[in-house]
Amino acid sequence: MAKPQLQHISPQQAFDLIEKEPNVLFVDVRSEMEFLFIGHPVGAVNIPWIEEPDWEINPHFVRDVRKLVLGGVICQKDRDCVPIVLICRSGKRSAEAGQVLVDAGFNRVYNINTGFEGDLDEHHHRSSLGGWRYEGLPWEQC
Repeated sequence: MAKPQLQHISPQQAFDLIEKEPNVLFVDVRSEMEFLFIGHPVGAVNIPWIEEPDWEINPHFVRDVRKLVLGGVICQKDRDCVPIVLICRSGKRSAEAGQVLVDAGFNRVYNINTGFEGDLDEHHHRSSLGGWRYEGLPWEQC
């Protein structure tokens, strides 16, 4: 059996997966401040991968995700995990966090490759080249 790999998908592919499989755990790995004030996809829960003020990796990230997946049941080789979709600002932090989840035994982990806001354009603006918001997918702001 091949070792599970982190899968990189577009925002639209992620939205379609969430619509198709309502048990998906959709995790926004940005800081709490980004999640609250910049906005976030509707239905996403916030588990920061790195957090202010020191911007250190959350040592409890895997544990926090496990708590939300079937009450903390660890995925087993003979049983698929609940799909986990990760998003950050541009797809970089969520890729790091996703690889840690795969290494911890989760076998259905998806990274939204352009994140919530996408990369910077030539004017150093986000949300103009790609990302969840750029594609017009549902989001909200506190």
